[in-house]
Amino acid sequence: MAHLHQHDSQDANAKRLLWAFAITAVFMVAEVIGGLFSGSLALLADAGHMLTDAAALLVALIAVQFARRPPNSRRTFGWLRLTTLAAFVNALALVVITLLIAWEAIQRFSHPRPVAGWTMLTIAIAGLLANIASFWILHRGSEEKNLNVRAAALHVLGDLLGSVGAIIAALIILRTGWTPIDPILSILVSCLVLRSAWSLLKESVNELLEGAPGAIDIETLKKKLSRGIPEVRNVHHVHIWLVGEKPLMTLHVQVVPPHDHDALLGRIHHFLAQEYQIEHATVQMEYQPCNGPHCDLNEHDHPGHAHHHRSG
Repeated sequence: MAHLHQHDSQDANAKRLLWAFAITAVFMVAEVIGGLFSGSLALLADAGHMLTDAAALLVALIAVQFARRPPNSRRTFGWLRLTTLAAFVNALALVVITLLIAWEAIQRFSHPRPVAGWTMLTIAIAGLLANIASFWILHRGSEEKNLNVRAAALHVLGDLLGSVGAIIAALIILRTGWTPIDPILSILVSCLVLRSAWSLLKESVNELLEGAPGAIDIETLKKKLSRGIPEVRNVHHVHIWLVGEKPLMTLHVQVVPPHDHDALLGRIHHFLAQEYQIEHATVQMEYQPCNGPHCDLNEHDHPGHAHHHRSG
């Protein structure tokens, strides 16, 4: 059932990304035509931003398609990590884009450019509607937690906020003729997007470096496992990481020699699945205390460290 749910989630993510890509690409073409027709450099620059968004959505869509490929002898986890890599690339690109936008805005304070207010307003409203549609498509349903989809949605969010800023700027320009409002609002929107992009960048880097999920505290997990299962005396060598946002785990547990080894192992697996949603864990059971520096979390086993074990 979990395998079927995973495929259903991937299918849903692929459809959302495809629809968002189609909307973004169509509007990008419309914005290029509008920019050329009006002679507005601002609109053409925004069309370049939309081109980057379309490319980001396409990369995310390709990553989802690759992630659906089954594991093999060389890639035992399949291509699940590719979605995280795509999220990292998208987040990094978004950071670079926002910094470039901020730099361009600063330049416009000293070298202001004429802005076609009505054309800017019309295209901005159309862009807002397109971005709202794309953002809604990417965020509806339970799969909105997917890191890759969130990265793509952040690109769309950047354009959505940019469209709102452009509408406000266009209205002010049409009413007062004060063009500096355009770069001012661009900087404010860039700061909002940069904050979210930086958070996503750190999260994707942590996953690529096989860091523990932020929602799981290892020390608390060890204590809860010892308290929840009386036969467990000590928990060590705990390693948790993510592959395609699926938590994986290996751990050693010192236990009282059980009458039913498999039943105790099953209880440990059930605890991890129920309490932490960890459905893939390798548990090594030991009957003797683990002493010495080799029992530290980040140390390797010393040669000659003998123990009985059973993996599940």
